[in-house]
Amino acid sequence: MKELGYGAEYQYDHDAEGGIALDQTGFPDAMGERVYYNPVPRGLEIKLKEKLDRLRAEREAARAAKGR
Repeated sequence: MKELGYGAEYQYDHDAEGGIALDQTGFPDAMGERVYYNPVPRGLEIKLKEKLDRLRAEREAARAAKGR
């Protein structure tokens, strides 16, 4: 499959700064950004929401820098 170009632009998360390839979603661009989890404002989920919000903002900035 590599000889056909599949995965040519794949970024291995563990090699990226912070352990997350911010400009890679794993889904086709045509699908857009999907949200599958929305933490509720109580307990540990408060901290999870803060982290998810930060990562989403960083992802948007990384994608904007690439012109996506």
